[in-house]
This record gives sequence, structure tokens and C-alpha cells, in this order.
Amino acid sequence: MQRAYKQPVSVLVVIHNPAGGILLLERADRAGFWQSVTGSLEEGESPFQAALREVAEETGVAASADALYDWHYSSEYEIYAYWRHRYAPGVTHNREHVFSLCIAADTAVKLAIGEHLAWGWFAPEAAAERVFSPSNREAILALPQRRACRDHSRTKSE
Repeated sequence: MQRAYKQPVSVLVVIHNPAGGILLLERADRAGFWQSVTGSLEEGESPFQAALREVAEETGVAASADALYDWHYSSEYEIYAYWRHRYAPGVTHNREHVFSLCIAADTAVKLAIGEHLAWGWFAPEAAAERVFSPSNREAILALPQRRACRDHSRTKSE
């Protein structure tokens, strides 16, 4: 049986609220590692589709396509050694596409069982300090220059 490896192409979705709070999730496989919504693309999926899917899977929030903001920005980074076993042999780098999503602070968040332990809203500076990923930190700090909060009334929890 051939093992299904993750594609070395992923999304990062910085979820924020109108007051500027940043939603972070604590990883289940690495307690103390906080991050925004992230995930690899599935076969045949575009980065935009993956971002919508990952938000729903990781937070239970069903965002409408027009609420998700595509930064049209991606960067390449070296995959942490801890997670390289998830990728085909020899794959060492990942291409990450960045998005943001504004939701109401009182939106119900339902974590994916086994994927995350906790969630919370953090001030941007605190969120940037808490995340373990440099690309996540950069995206949080760049958020004010990217886009103001759009109407979040079309975003609901499942």
C-alpha cells in the first residue's frame, strides 16, 4: 500500500475580528504551539478552496467565499524536521498561500478533535509573539496593511 503524502503547498488563514483580535489555535500534536488556521492542499484543490475547507474543518466556521480575502501572496519556507515525515522523501520546502478572514468575536468556534487543544482571541502583538511560525508572525503583523474588516454577517458557525 502506497502512503499518501501531503502536498508541499499549503494555506495560512489569519482570522481576525472587527476589533482587531486574532484567533489562534493550539496544536494537539505539539502542545504550546499556537497558530492561525493552516493546512495542505488536497488533490485538485485550489489554494482558495483549501482555505475555505481548512477554516471549516479547524474552527467549525463556514465562511462564505466573498468573506475570505486572498492576499495574492505566497512564500516558501523550509518544513520543520518534526513534520517532514508527512511529505514524500526528499521534500524539504513548502509553498504557503496567505488569506485572511474577518468574523465576529462572538462567532462560535468548534475545534477539530485531535487537531487542536484550545483557541483564543489575542491582541495582534500578543498573537505575533505566541505563534511558532515566522510566516504566521509576519502575516499577523502585515494584516493592518492588507484589508479592513468586511461585512462578517455572511459568516456563520456550523
